[in-house]
Amino acid sequence: MKKLFIGCFVLITACQPATSTPVAPLFPTATLLPTLIPATITPKPSPTLELTPTPLPRLFTNEFDASLAGWVILQAGNDSVPNIKTENGNLILQMDSPYTWVYAIYGAQDYEDIRIDAQFENQAGSPSSIGLICRYSESEGWLEYNVSTDGTYNVLYGKWLASGIADYLPILSASSKEIQPSGASQEIGLICSNTTLELYINQQLIRKVDISRYELIEGKVGITVSSFENTPVIAAFDWVKISEP
Repeated sequence: MKKLFIGCFVLITACQPATSTPVAPLFPTATLLPTLIPATITPKPSPTLELTPTPLPRLFTNEFDASLAGWVILQAGNDSVPNIKTENGNLILQMDSPYTWVYAIYGAQDYEDIRIDAQFENQAGSPSSIGLICRYSESEGWLEYNVSTDGTYNVLYGKWLASGIADYLPILSASSKEIQPSGASQEIGLICSNTTLELYINQQLIRKVDISRYELIEGKVGITVSSFENTPVIAAFDWVKISEP
């Protein structure tokens, strides 16, 4: 079954309420140290320095106790702004409205073959799905791996049909005893390699999926959380790791 929903892009800093822990801007700027001038010398105008932005990392582990530079937010399904913040070393994605999809996309790099892992906890206990994304392209689509609190998992191919309207095509849906109930900390992993996806739960390989028909070669990576009919949904990510497959 295909699903249509409304989506919009906003910077991650724009989604945070006033009570949230401040998050660094998307591209942080360097700070110049003051230059000491001897008292006996008349200062002359100094040339303007052109700063080169610090390149954002390609491979890393983000434990959410520092900058979130490079991450952006994609929201779909609802106009209500989610509560997004860093707190106690966690990235908190909270949705108080039903049928809402929130994506945190690492927009600084594109990858061909890559692995993304994350450790998270569903703190509210409401039914929800939490997942990983690879090969995200605004024009070509993306691949998404989700695990749900009912013990099921799925893989989806998503693509924008028009501005703000996307179509999801299910690739597979199954269940796994490795999926933990709400409130339990667990890890999920996704390897995108050539024409195959490898799906992991708590470091256990549970499935390999052929994705050759979708012809996605490269793209960005990210994490995703969605709410269903019951709210709130509070997903706390302890860390996200981007590494070689």
